[in-house]
Amino acid sequence: MRVRKITDVIGLKAFTDSGDFFGQVEEANLVDNKIDGWRIKVGGSIISLIGGARGVIIPHQFVKAISDVFIINKTALPIPPETELEEPVPSDLV
Repeated sequence: MRVRKITDVIGLKAFTDSGDFFGQVEEANLVDNKIDGWRIKVGGSIISLIGGARGVIIPHQFVKAISDVFIINKTALPIPPETELEEPVPSDLV
């Protein structure tokens, strides 16, 4: 396994582990000289899922692989929980 420089990772395309395009890596967040998270500029259809935000920070523990592309775990995405549709109450129970 080859060790990569952070500058080599900046600009890589980011995908989810299910193969969906997520965005582009913009920056690494360091804490005590270790990578804590990654700032990713969101692109594609994911923008509508995260409320129109232009970027998100993904904790490093949710990164699955870094090579020619950046792979993140889909469970790490800050997607709001889906709202449940209320079922209509039958008129005979009201």
